[in-house]
Amino acid sequence: MKLLLLGATGGVGSHVLRQALAAGHDVTVLVRDETALDERHGVRVVVGDATSAADVAAAVAGQDAVLNAVGSRRVRHPVEVEVGEALLPAMQASGVRRLVVCSAFGVGDSEGDASALQKIFFHTVLGKVYEAKEAADAQVRDSGLDWTLVYPTRLVDDPATGDVVASEHLADGASTQVTRADVARFMLAQLADDAWLRRTAVLTGA
Repeated sequence: MKLLLLGATGGVGSHVLRQALAAGHDVTVLVRDETALDERHGVRVVVGDATSAADVAAAVAGQDAVLNAVGSRRVRHPVEVEVGEALLPAMQASGVRRLVVCSAFGVGDSEGDASALQKIFFHTVLGKVYEAKEAADAQVRDSGLDWTLVYPTRLVDDPATGDVVASEHLADGASTQVTRADVARFMLAQLADDAWLRRTAVLTGA
């Protein structure tokens, strides 16, 4: 499958890249600095900005699906909405319908499943980032595309377990963390599975 990956140099995105290549997918990445990539062999690299409509349109053309693992590293200026404003029209214009987005637990309805301390953290330290993610996720839901929004709980760098729990709501007593590698695996699995089509999946470790 021909895939465009955004956020390929990030924590989840780098795992998506490696796993997608291992699975035999034809992967294109859009990055500002190709030297930041963990893996470049067999990757089509488009150097550009994920907030640029022209750069994104060029990268989207000819793809079968898009995986968006962009995360805001600059808390004062989250980019999720700007990325969506470039990406969604490009996908619509190119006829690329399948989109899998890594968002965050605590955004949207999932905030209701968060603890009191988590809610304080989300609204203070991560306030602007979470506001941007919520707005960006609303854009995705209104896009008319075949989307899946992935809401991982606390991300850790432990080895992949190969086993995650996906649910619409975080169950009482459920794990509150999940590995980045397992999130990547789940995102890629959605390309061949409609179970979470146009739905939000809260991910935790098993």
